[in-house]
Amino acid sequence: MEDRQIVELYWSRQEQAIKETQIKYGNYCYSIAHHILQNREDAEESVNDTYLGAWKSMPPHRPQILSSFLGKITRNLSLKKWRDRNAAKRGGGEVPLTLEELKDCVPAFKTVEEEIEVQALAELIDTFLRECAAEERKLFLCRYWYFDSIREIARQFGYSESKVKMQLLRTRAKLRKRLEQEGVTL
Repeated sequence: MEDRQIVELYWSRQEQAIKETQIKYGNYCYSIAHHILQNREDAEESVNDTYLGAWKSMPPHRPQILSSFLGKITRNLSLKKWRDRNAAKRGGGEVPLTLEELKDCVPAFKTVEEEIEVQALAELIDTFLRECAAEERKLFLCRYWYFDSIREIARQFGYSESKVKMQLLRTRAKLRKRLEQEGVTL
């Protein structure tokens, strides 16, 4: 079924929308959730919560790209679940490692006033990524959006792990320089 048809099902409040979403995007959402949570049950719960989130969001939202819309819901729910689960301890896996890698080029927000700037920062990062070469952008997104391991990325792109690490290091350095030029305090 086409994405626009699935969105129309949500807008007309037909439960078939969830079934069609599950058929078309269930594996995609599960992959995102599992990369973050590293737990089958938690990942399945996040995916189910994604369907509920989509149901509650449409209407009023009419996503242009349904896969991105669902991916963002899944990612946000999974990260929240991961933070809640690891509030008292530092968990293993790719999430803390990737967040640690980004800490030097993306500022941490602590106050409400600082968090207001998150949207502007997101726009700066989006612009930066649009200006990157396609391959550089894909590597960055695999690591920092989908939380893929270095090994997975190297296998996917046919690179050595050291080449992936070096490319990501260079991209983070370019991002840091760009954000500093834009006046973002790191």
